[in-house]
Amino acid sequence: MTKTIASTVAGPTEKPVPHLGRLDALGYLICLGGIVRRELLRFFNQKERFFSALVRPLVWLFIFAAGFRNTLGVSIEPPYQTYVLYEVYVVPGLAVMIQLFNGMQSSLSMVYDREVGSMKVLLTSPYPRWLLLLAKLIAGVTVSVVQAYAFLAIAWFWELDIPAIGYVAALPAFIAAGLMLGAIGLLLSSMVKQLENFASVMNFVIFPMFFASSALYPLWRIRESSETLYLICMANPFSHAVQLVRFALYGQFEPIACAVVVGTTIAFFTLAVIAYDPGRGIMARRGGPAGDNS
Repeated sequence: MTKTIASTVAGPTEKPVPHLGRLDALGYLICLGGIVRRELLRFFNQKERFFSALVRPLVWLFIFAAGFRNTLGVSIEPPYQTYVLYEVYVVPGLAVMIQLFNGMQSSLSMVYDREVGSMKVLLTSPYPRWLLLLAKLIAGVTVSVVQAYAFLAIAWFWELDIPAIGYVAALPAFIAAGLMLGAIGLLLSSMVKQLENFASVMNFVIFPMFFASSALYPLWRIRESSETLYLICMANPFSHAVQLVRFALYGQFEPIACAVVVGTTIAFFTLAVIAYDPGRGIMARRGGPAGDNS
């Protein structure tokens, strides 16, 4: 009788009770939300980080742009319908510059967290590396978008004549640009073993990307001076991120810039995931954070 009851309870027709494990969709969302929330809390608790991110572009806008406003005006070219002053032209580039510096700063924190912080534990957890890096990337993009819109809110008093719909249309462009720059930063962070070496890497990446782009001057003016420099600027993905945001602020879509930004994001994020793989990436060759699960 006991055997019959046992066979009935544990028989082949018994349906297993669904169980939400740590590595199911819900677990992924919890992990993603936790990393994003932690990054946002760190950002809001460090108010000096928020204000310091605005100092650099505001100095450029209120001092340099004011001095060059009549000298470096831009003639009629898309997306502008008329001649624009220099400060009008540089605002999109300065907004994306905030995202560039934030992406590198987020990567700097990644180097620290990977060695002695929370990411050292997370990278040895059962969660896949792509999820952990994606969560870190999304958190950094969220912070950079907030900073970029804060800058645009201040720049609005400068009479930039950006249409109201442009501020809404630019949100996807800012997200795409932030993802691209954050993915580049993640790959760079995987190549740096010590925190002290990251500052020099940033100088070799941030300044060439920013100055060899369309952020501060139109590319046709660069082409008049140097064809080689023009080609370098065209190959610079930061130029296309700036153009994507610039067109979006005036309610227009730039398909080539969008394709370059999306393609660069996918390429660099894939390389970052491979680099953080302890079995085959840069971490494996450096003896980085150990862990059998990837």
